[in-house]
Amino acid sequence: VYDQAGHLTGLLSVGNDVTGRRRASEALGRERERLASVISGSRLGAWEWNVQTGGLVINETWAGQLGRTLAEQGIRLVYGGGAVGLMGIVADAALAAGGEVIGIIPQRLEHSEIGHSGLTRLEVVDGMHARKARMAELSDAFIALPGGLGTFEELFEVWTWGQLGYHQKPLGLMEVNDFFEKLCSFLDHLAAEGFVRSEH
Repeated sequence: VYDQAGHLTGLLSVGNDVTGRRRASEALGRERERLASVISGSRLGAWEWNVQTGGLVINETWAGQLGRTLAEQGIRLVYGGGAVGLMGIVADAALAAGGEVIGIIPQRLEHSEIGHSGLTRLEVVDGMHARKARMAELSDAFIALPGGLGTFEELFEVWTWGQLGYHQKPLGLMEVNDFFEKLCSFLDHLAAEGFVRSEH
């Protein structure tokens, strides 16, 4: 969660583990959980064009701060492997801060998302399923940034795996400018309608 000045104040937890919900930022601070998967996309979003209004946080600021924070905390970054969009900003910031960054990118997307050539390690896999499975395998926790369809697809798949017991790793949403507010309201609606358990 970011304040109005664009400073990182925490992560909104939506994940589950053995004891139920907990803050992803606290979980990442535990000694055994030192590798985080950042779910983000190849686009920057529209907010970047509102920099002159002074009313919105610039994507480069909060995305870059996340990458730097992970590196400064000694948390290795796992992400989609691209050099563009929010994913590229997070990766570049983590690398600039001396962090380790592992990219996982499908062969078909290596050129469209411009596979990052400066990473600690870039793994090229067969497809999207292999990408998501590999990221989940390597990661101790997940952080979802604002994004589009691909970001949400990955977010909900990881979330569903946790619900079904395939992993017990924390999942957090990076809330910026109330981006996830309507999603969270809709999820509360699903729980109220009996389609999702409140603990999930």
